[in-house]
Amino acid sequence: MTLKHLKIFVAVCETGSATAAGEKLYIAQPSISLAISELEDYYGIKLFDRIGKRLHITEAGKSFLQYATHIVGLFEDMEKGIKNFDAMGIIRIGTSITIGNCLLPGYITRFKQAHPQMDVKVIIDNSERIQHYILSNKIDIGLIEGAVHSSYIIEHRFRDDELVMICGNDHPFAYRKNVEISELQKESLILREEGSAGREIFDSTMTMHGLEVFPAWESISTQAIIRAVQANLGISVLPYLLVKDSLERKEISQFYINGIQFKRSFSVIYHKNKFLTESAKDFIALCR
Repeated sequence: MTLKHLKIFVAVCETGSATAAGEKLYIAQPSISLAISELEDYYGIKLFDRIGKRLHITEAGKSFLQYATHIVGLFEDMEKGIKNFDAMGIIRIGTSITIGNCLLPGYITRFKQAHPQMDVKVIIDNSERIQHYILSNKIDIGLIEGAVHSSYIIEHRFRDDELVMICGNDHPFAYRKNVEISELQKESLILREEGSAGREIFDSTMTMHGLEVFPAWESISTQAIIRAVQANLGISVLPYLLVKDSLERKEISQFYINGIQFKRSFSVIYHKNKFLTESAKDFIALCR
């Protein structure tokens, strides 16, 4: 098998069809189909189920894609590195919103002091999507909150964090130390979107206590949530690092659920098949 076969397979997965992959790679559609058939014959596995006119990747295909994506990506990295040996290097970092807001600027400042010629590209999104970017080789290193959901991802925990319950200053829960978790179901919940680590922790805790979560608001914007809570439109749970300033300015109030703390960890992650450059290793060490 050749690198061309792997590039074709990755392109078919990315575009969803042999025709679209052919257009992307400037290769005739029959040649695309032949390459996929040759891969399947060579490895003795079925990479796609062909249902109607659509291709549906199999479980074996998903596993194969993890290797193919990084083999192709590593080759492209080598090409860029060798052809532009004296040019500025690039490291691609993805972080969750809390880390991106509160910790990443300091990390990058320290990294640039040690590697002034490196160009740092950053994506800030929720933890679930950062893991997806790692798996699809869109970023080199991720910094996330909460749990890792793929066996292809290596994680190193580097810091503990806490989520806190917040409400408006005029809310009956304001400054209370012993709110029962069952009382939350009577309140309007203003929460982060599904896929965020904080939301995952809150939902799982409620489920453990036999309670369902029906948010009145869902938002990717922490500031929008804080302002809604400040206006007494509901209660929320957010990382302490993101609400610390608002609490100190007494714009909102914190309250505590009886017997429950929302603890989590920050982790630096990368794909297990990823070739890490020395600068990438330095960035990981800096975070840890």
